[in-house]
Amino acid sequence: MHIEPGVLNATKVLSANVGAVTTLAAYAPGLVRRPIEIGKVLLAAAFFSVFMEIFHLPVGASELHFVGASAVYFTFGFLPTLFGFAIGLLLQGLIFEPQDLVHLGVNSLSLIVPLIATHELIGKRFFQADDKTPVKWSTIVRFDAAYYSGVVGMVGFWLALGNEPTPFYNWLIFAVSYLPLVFCEPLFTWGVVRLLNRVDAKSFVRRLTAIDQLKIA
Repeated sequence: MHIEPGVLNATKVLSANVGAVTTLAAYAPGLVRRPIEIGKVLLAAAFFSVFMEIFHLPVGASELHFVGASAVYFTFGFLPTLFGFAIGLLLQGLIFEPQDLVHLGVNSLSLIVPLIATHELIGKRFFQADDKTPVKWSTIVRFDAAYYSGVVGMVGFWLALGNEPTPFYNWLIFAVSYLPLVFCEPLFTWGVVRLLNRVDAKSFVRRLTAIDQLKIA
C-alpha cells in the first residue's frame, strides 16, 4: 500500500501531510482522557511494524503487506490502531525505509481513512456497551474485506493524482493480490482473539488489550 517517492508532486504530498495530522489531532483527545490507551498505541505500533516487516512484496503499482489490520484492531481497539498505524509507518521509515518518510502522510491516510470508515460502518458494533455484535471468524472476514477494499481504493486515488498516469491493470493486479489476505488474516485474528480471551481477567497483559470490550462468540 506504499506510494513510491516521485509519484506525487510536493503540493499534493503537503496536502496529505496536513490531512493526516488534522485527522489524528481530531482523535487525540480520546487518548488524553484515557492514558492507558497510550500503552495500547505503542503496542499497536510495534505489532503493526513487525507484521509489515514479516511479509511485504512488490505487486503491480504498489506493495502487498501483511498489515495485520483486524488483529491489531480487535486486540487493541480503534484509537490505538488509528495512531498505531501512523506511528508504525514512522518507525518503518526511520529504521528500515527512509525514502518512505517523503510520503508518510500519504501512506498514513491510505491506512487510517479506511480504518475510520470501517470502524464507523462495521467495527463499532463490536465494542458497544450494550447489544454487542459477537466477534467470530465470519464477521472478521467482513471487517477485513471492507478495510482492504478501502486501502486499495486509497492507493488508486493517489495513483490517479500522480504526475504520470499509472496503467489500470497495474492497480488491478495490486488490488487482486489482497484477496488471499482477506481470507487468511481473519483466521490469524480469530486465533489471537480467542487466545487473549483465555488470559486471566486480572492480568496486566489483558488490561493492555481491548478484549474485555468484546463479546467472543
